[in-house]
Amino acid sequence: MIDIHCHILPGIDDGAQTIEDSVQMAKEAVREGITTIIATPHHKNHQYENEKTSIIEKTAHLNKHLSNEGIPLTILPGQEVRIYGEIIDDYLAGGKILPLAETSYLFIEFPSGHVPRYAERLLFDIQTEGLTPIIVHPERNQEIIENPDMLYKFVKNGALSQVTAGSVCGYFGKKIKKFSHQLIEANLTHFVASDAHNVSTRSFKMAEAMEQLEKSYGTDAVYLFKENAELLVQGKSIYKEVPEKVVRKKFLGLF
Repeated sequence: MIDIHCHILPGIDDGAQTIEDSVQMAKEAVREGITTIIATPHHKNHQYENEKTSIIEKTAHLNKHLSNEGIPLTILPGQEVRIYGEIIDDYLAGGKILPLAETSYLFIEFPSGHVPRYAERLLFDIQTEGLTPIIVHPERNQEIIENPDMLYKFVKNGALSQVTAGSVCGYFGKKIKKFSHQLIEANLTHFVASDAHNVSTRSFKMAEAMEQLEKSYGTDAVYLFKENAELLVQGKSIYKEVPEKVVRKKFLGLF
């Protein structure tokens, strides 16, 4: 199993703080059946800046350390980029923006409370540069929760999305769990990943999420999400079903 979203690199954001933390996370990942992790430290989220060259260097260092410890886990370099207007300029300049595993897939994070008005245009422009934007944890974005048609529009126009394993399992509350499942059912999300930050409060939950998916949607759904992570790492086209709008049931004529 491949985890495409994880804060395992030590001391550079709100994930692992020390190399010992990274090792603990790596051991937990292996226990869950994860063989490969894309390290995705925060970039440009008003608190952390982690540029491409630095992340590649730190990933190589962590791989060497895990190898010395005999932990059978491969770390690939990636980045969780908070949306900002100059993303394309910085990507074209080189050295700053890092697509996942150095493919053409790029993580885009929205602020938790809203979606910037320029997002639609920027997601389009990112695609014109040959990149595929992946919106991370849309199920935890307040504006998308209130207006899921917004995500439908982004996906219809070629963006992808990734929900968090913990959301699927209910660790962020019942409302977010329900919305995660609605996004899965409407073909509005294409990846399930851990967004793990540590082994205590924000662990992987990947094995549990896959069990939940199998129970709710059958083995085909599990296969699709696992396969998409593998295809992403290989830089290949992923499986996509036709997106649908999230149907909100009316109660006594009201939403």
